[in-house]
Amino acid sequence: MNEEARKNGHGSGRRSTPKILLVEDERHLAQGIAENLEDEGHHVTVESHGARALDTLLDETWDLAILDVMLPGLDGFEICRRARTQGSNVPILFLSARGEVDDRIRGLEAGGDDYLPKPFHLRELLLRVDRILDRTARETQAGASTGEEVRFGDNVFSFRTYEGLSWDERSHTLTHKEAMILRCLVRRRGEVVKREDILEEVWGHEVFPSTRTIDNFILRLRKRFEPDPERPVFFHTVRGVGYRFTQAPSADAPSGDPRALSSSNESGSPR
Repeated sequence: MNEEARKNGHGSGRRSTPKILLVEDERHLAQGIAENLEDEGHHVTVESHGARALDTLLDETWDLAILDVMLPGLDGFEICRRARTQGSNVPILFLSARGEVDDRIRGLEAGGDDYLPKPFHLRELLLRVDRILDRTARETQAGASTGEEVRFGDNVFSFRTYEGLSWDERSHTLTHKEAMILRCLVRRRGEVVKREDILEEVWGHEVFPSTRTIDNFILRLRKRFEPDPERPVFFHTVRGVGYRFTQAPSADAPSGDPRALSSSNESGSPR
């Protein structure tokens, strides 16, 4: 693949000029990052204030948002949380001088896709951006093989809109990562999927959150789609290994009536 094709993402399934929102209040750093991203063939918009950045993020369509954590107005974590709450699924890469494990986990649990501590090498940032864009394009293409919509019990979920309707007729909008974990399990329905396999498929090699993070995501899926999260019939824990997704519960465990569920010897807290 020649240099121009690499910059434009030809062959990767992503659009020719990806749109990136860069939110960074250090002017010189923002300028340097933006110039290098543009040299890579990306269209970059820079914001420096948290509240304005959230409006910009929600008002337009973006291929990637790069968020500093320490910002005036709203911090990067809060921008991410609010964006996810309002249905935005744009991939988010955090930049922060706060590089402790707890900070990284906090960013990922807020809905982020990657976390790069400061100071960082510019080349590493560019590689992470490239990998996120390529992975997002692959995930979009993978939707065709998974199917744009999945039904399990009395639940239905769209991988195109990230919106679902649960057994009790409540509407839910999943974050990008929640949808990717669901897709990973659905594609391998009936199989035991190791936590490490979920980490690699959903987060890639850029960042590895703890297995506790995976467990928390599964808890969220159970709370949304299991009639009784304490006795799951769709998202099963395989102790010490990972999870197994069952698309249709057994006949004696109707998904719409928690009282009818047979015991599965699984607690609502993944282990």
